[in-house]
This record gives sequence, structure tokens and C-alpha cells, in this order.
Amino acid sequence: MTYSLPRGPRRAQSAQAYASIGLETKVLSATPEQLITLLFDGAQAAMAKARLYMQSNNIQGRGQAISKAIDIVDSGLKASVDMEAGGELATNLTATYELIIRNLLLANLHADLSKLDLAERLLTDIADAWRTAVGTTSATQATPA
Repeated sequence: MTYSLPRGPRRAQSAQAYASIGLETKVLSATPEQLITLLFDGAQAAMAKARLYMQSNNIQGRGQAISKAIDIVDSGLKASVDMEAGGELATNLTATYELIIRNLLLANLHADLSKLDLAERLLTDIADAWRTAVGTTSATQATPA
């Protein structure tokens, strides 16, 4: 039996389905620490897409990418902060996430690369500290314990 590669739009759909299954597998087999790393990776990827869309003046793409980044930061990263156990650190981390979200909103509203840069730098600093603390470099290299 032989298989031929799909062509045209069907090929893109096949690739997307494969990527989706890969991500789902990572999520289902991940530790809580690895799930946070996946959220950082997703938010950073969405911001990188937003940058490309902003540079090419693609307003719709920029809006979708920034909305995705905001959703990941707000509903994923910020929501996972344990305010009771984290004390002052948790309060500061939550405030930083809110600052990231604000800068993303302003970047989208005014097509402002400097606001996007600031949001990316803040998130990258937190993500790097997280990866150092949990001993991973990215979610793709993290393996379940």
C-alpha cells in the first residue's frame, strides 16, 4: 500500500491537524511546570506573529495574533498564579502580566511596535526565569518526570 502526499489546501489542513495532535499529546502528558512552559511558548509565538503582521500592515492578522497572546497571558499565565501561596511575588507577577496585557492592547490599538517590544521583553524575562527555575529550555525539550 502506498500513500500520496495531499496537495493544495488539503496539505495545509493535514499539517495543521498533525500539529494540533502533537500539541494535544504534549498537553496531556505534561507536568504542571511543562504546561506553564507551553503557555509561555504559545504567547511568545503569538507575539512573534503579531510582529510580522504589524510589519506587513495586516490589521486583521495583527489583531488575531495579539488577541491570542492576550488570552494566553490572561486566561493561562495570570490565572495560574497562586495568590494565596505566592505572597508579594505573586502580586508582583500578576501586576507584570497586567502590564503585558495593557501593552499588547496599546500595540494593537495604535499599531505600536514599541509597545509590542515591551510586552515581549517583559514576557521573555519571566519565561526565562521560569525555565531556569524548572530546569527546561522550552516545552518541546521538556519531558515528563
